[in-house]
Amino acid sequence: MLKYLTTAGWLLTLLGPCYAFDYSPVSFTGTETQIIARGTIDSGTMERFLEISHRYPKAKTLVLQQIEGSIDDEANLSFSRYIHDEGFATLVPGDGLVASGGTDLFLAGRERLLESGACVGVHSWGWDDDQGKDFPKDAPEHQDYLDYYKHIGIPADFYWYTLDIASADDMHWMSAQEVMRYGMASHTPSDLGTAQACNMR
Repeated sequence: MLKYLTTAGWLLTLLGPCYAFDYSPVSFTGTETQIIARGTIDSGTMERFLEISHRYPKAKTLVLQQIEGSIDDEANLSFSRYIHDEGFATLVPGDGLVASGGTDLFLAGRERLLESGACVGVHSWGWDDDQGKDFPKDAPEHQDYLDYYKHIGIPADFYWYTLDIASADDMHWMSAQEVMRYGMASHTPSDLGTAQACNMR
């Protein structure tokens, strides 16, 4: 089920009502060992990634420098599954940020690395006036996300946590302890970015 605003609610508060035409799509640069990503995930992300990965076929670490979210959850989950199935590691550097759909993409890594100071943001999806937590747990609206988390080996508890911790137009910046609780990283740093620092990136 496509939910166009699900991971973009936070972006909407930053970009205003014309955000759909004013975002920066994910762009990629590459090195011999890494592909570096910046921007917002959309329907063209997969095509652009395949182009850069063809140029750098030995690069197996996807560096998420600044991935604020997604304006197309269907495309995001499809791309994230591809990253997982192709065996990529994901890395958020110390001055980097993932939030919303960007956090889902980070979780796709076979190895998931967070450097000290990295920002990891989560919130509920939302559509019009609906919030994810407004639907009963057996509602079909949850199933795409639950299937994705099962596919990549993340506990369903993490999904329910994201619905409760912040509304779609807000963002919760996770602590190292929260990251550890849900097994989100292969090696958890002692500290992650503070809310103040993350909101300024």
